[in-house]
Amino acid sequence: MDADTNDSAGLRLAQDPEADELLSRSRLAALTGMLLDQQVPMEWAFKGPATIARRMGTDDLDAHEIAAQDPEAFAALLSEKPAVHRYPGSMAKRIQQLCQYLVEHYDGDAEGIWRDVDSGAELLRRLQELPGFGKQKAQIFLALLGKQLGVRPTGWRAAAGAYGEAAAFRSVADITGPESLAKVRAHKQEMKAAAKAARAARAARGDGG
Repeated sequence: MDADTNDSAGLRLAQDPEADELLSRSRLAALTGMLLDQQVPMEWAFKGPATIARRMGTDDLDAHEIAAQDPEAFAALLSEKPAVHRYPGSMAKRIQQLCQYLVEHYDGDAEGIWRDVDSGAELLRRLQELPGFGKQKAQIFLALLGKQLGVRPTGWRAAAGAYGEAAAFRSVADITGPESLAKVRAHKQEMKAAAKAARAARAARGDGG
């Protein structure tokens, strides 16, 4: 049996049953995991939502509840060992900003971002408006929505750019198990090596870097 077969079982981004179960049923959890996915291993980032929920004494994330948290208390919750992120204080602030935005614009419902959207370009625009979501992060999440969560407005692959390509193995959008995780990690390492080589070449030419 293919270890990476991804039928209707749900997301497998954290490689942890409890964390992946939450990611699969909570779109806010998936958004939060995507927000955390920087400067830490992918699995660590996507385990974060389940850790936050558990420490808040619940089995789900609620945008209204998180938005209303005392900032210092919420930062402390993320900082408990093991920390949710390498930079738990700054990420706690970003998560609260994301939830506050969702409360203000979508009544706290993450699915409201795409429920009535009719084009990939519009969905990308909405994702880029989220606090902490630049173009790359927005495109990766758009690709995840299309490839694994059934959210496929017209032109979604084009809007997601290279991340929307089938079997691209460029991002979390392509992770469905251990094998694809290894392929995505290898791709990221190749990109880092290429960037490092390019910087070295520029430095050798005296172009700066």
